[in-house]
Amino acid sequence: MKRRPYTVRVSPTHGRGVFATRGIRKGARIIEYRGARISIDAADERPDTDPGDPYHTMQFELSNGTVIDASIGGNAARFINHGCSPNCEPIEHDNGRIYIHARRTIRAGEELCYDYRLGYEGKLTKRAERAFACRCGAPRCRGTMLWPAPRGKR
Repeated sequence: MKRRPYTVRVSPTHGRGVFATRGIRKGARIIEYRGARISIDAADERPDTDPGDPYHTMQFELSNGTVIDASIGGNAARFINHGCSPNCEPIEHDNGRIYIHARRTIRAGEELCYDYRLGYEGKLTKRAERAFACRCGAPRCRGTMLWPAPRGKR
């Protein structure tokens, strides 16, 4: 059996992260983002994944308005962190499944990341702004996981 091209371990970016265990070529499909499929309304009603950090989520919204909630039956893909200069990208396939693909060649030991491009509804408070702060450390980091970035964060 072929070993997975990734492993989950503590990340210098945030909590746990996903790291390449070997080189991954550009364009390669790495992992499917899995979890329970629920409506956007059900996702909005779900309790926080982490009550101590209510802005931390493991939900991925699909183009049809449904959500994959990786906190229920999710896999390692839920631990891929945000990055402003991502080496991966999520691609929604016609069958409604999300796969994480390599945007470029990824070296063994490198942390996998993609741009979350999170949306935020309502007034953006200082607390929420801090909660969505980016910690990726990229040279051109925009300072936030939100998309589009709030004024003054680009």
